[in-house]
Formats: sequence, structure tokens, C-alpha cells
Amino acid sequence: MEDQAEGLRELMRKRNVSTESVIKPKEPKRTRIITVTSGKGGVGKTNISINMAIAYARMGKKVVVMDADLGLANVNVMLNIVPKWNLYHVMRKQKTMKEILLETKYGISLVAGVTGISQIANLSDDERQNFIVELDSLTNADIIIIDTSAGVSNNVLDFIAAADDAIIITTPEPTSITDAYSMAKIIASQFEDLNIGLKLVVNQVKSATEARQVAERMTHIVGQFLNIEMEYLGFIYNDMRVAQAVLDQKPFIITDHHGKASICIQHLVDRMEKTELRQKNGFGALFKRLFSRKL
Repeated sequence: MEDQAEGLRELMRKRNVSTESVIKPKEPKRTRIITVTSGKGGVGKTNISINMAIAYARMGKKVVVMDADLGLANVNVMLNIVPKWNLYHVMRKQKTMKEILLETKYGISLVAGVTGISQIANLSDDERQNFIVELDSLTNADIIIIDTSAGVSNNVLDFIAAADDAIIITTPEPTSITDAYSMAKIIASQFEDLNIGLKLVVNQVKSATEARQVAERMTHIVGQFLNIEMEYLGFIYNDMRVAQAVLDQKPFIITDHHGKASICIQHLVDRMEKTELRQKNGFGALFKRLFSRKL
């Protein structure tokens, strides 16, 4: 009888362990926030944001592109979409983020930005805080790509602070490289603890060698003079079919799926997927990160 009782107890212990493993709560889903920015305009920032988003969507990810170029928004223009509502209505508390979210035929969702309303280019504290609260409604997405304006403003720095990864876009032009370095310098000076995956993409290059030379120069001087790490994420070839896609108001990864630029975009996304998220507290840590920079 004692042997049978011990056997029953052992069976129950195994059953309890098995039950615990079944009912063990899953870790909350992480939303990866990627901010795409640049030191100057005209380097292909918006184009890269859109095409990266589509590449992510093709991997089965739920993706939202947020046009955060407040005042000169053009993501919807590149997608040939005329939104009825945009971020202006969210800032003014006329609409919620969910109400302005647009589903596109490319498998991504769009939060449209604002064009031609310069007075909201720098938000008030109240408007910024309301916007942060509204961001929480996007937590069901796997990826949020935030396309910021070029250059530095309070809004751009806030979006970078909110990100898990900040991608700086440059071209091989000396002025673009200089501006990209200036952007990295300002980022380094504005945050006490730079817990962001800072990455570099070199756009419009003639060869992989040219891109590597630019990247080595940038990552070296950033590490030496700013004492921060910048990862070289990859490059995108200069391709005339990209310019044609812009004129056609269609993403080049759609019009030329097997083109050189499209393959480069896929490589960028593949490398991003292999990079672990630095933040461990999920989207809920957004508030702390967004106000962590020095005022």
C-alpha cells in the first residue's frame, strides 16, 4: 500500500508540473518601434521607411507606418493615398489614433502626418502628452516604423527617445555625412543613457565598397568622438527604378521586387530581425523613454 501511495504521489507531482507548464502565462508581445531619421532632407528616408514596412509585412508582421514629419508629411503622397484624417486631428483631440489608422493595399497600416500646418511643427507639452497616450492604442502591431522629419527638433528627439532602434540615413555626399554625424552627436548629448540601437544606412551608393567606406568612417568617428556605438545596418544601391517608382507613387519593392534596391531593403530587414531588442519593459516603457532626454 505504501508503494502504491508513493506512486500516486509521484504521479500527482508530475501532473502538477505538467499543469504548471501548460498554464504558465506567456510573455507579453513586444512592439518594436523603429525611428527612421536623417540629418538633412532628400536622402530617401521616407522611401526607405515605406519599403522596409512592406518587407516586414511580407514576413507576416503586423506593421504600422507613422508619418511623423509634422508639417511636411509625404508618406501618403508616395503611396498615392488621400487621407481624410491625420495626426493633426489626434493632436487636437478631435480623433483617436485608431480612428485615423488607414489600411493600405500593401499590407501595412498608415498613420498619416500633416502637410502645410507649420504651427504644429513643435508641439506644446499638452499636445505631446496627449499624443503619447494615443500611441498606446498601436500596441497590437508587431512593428511601428516612425518616419520623422529631417534635422533636429523637439519632436524628432522625442520620437528617437521612444524607439527601440533609431536608423540614421545618409548618402555618400560629404554634406549628408556631416549632417548624419551632427544628428548622432545631438542624440548622444540629449540622452543620459543611450539605450537605443543606433544604426546607419547608406543610401544611393554605386557599390558595396563605397557604402562600406562611408560606414567605416562614420562608425569610427562616432565611436571615437561621441563614445557611442553605431551599427552599420547596410546600404541601398542607387537605382533609377527607385526614382521612377516615386513618380508612379508606388513602393519600389512592389514595382521592382527583384531589383537591386528591393533586395537591399530585404537585407536591412533581415538584419534587423537578427538584432535583439535592448528594452525589456515593452511598450509601457515609452513614457519614461520619451521624457528621458535632457530639456
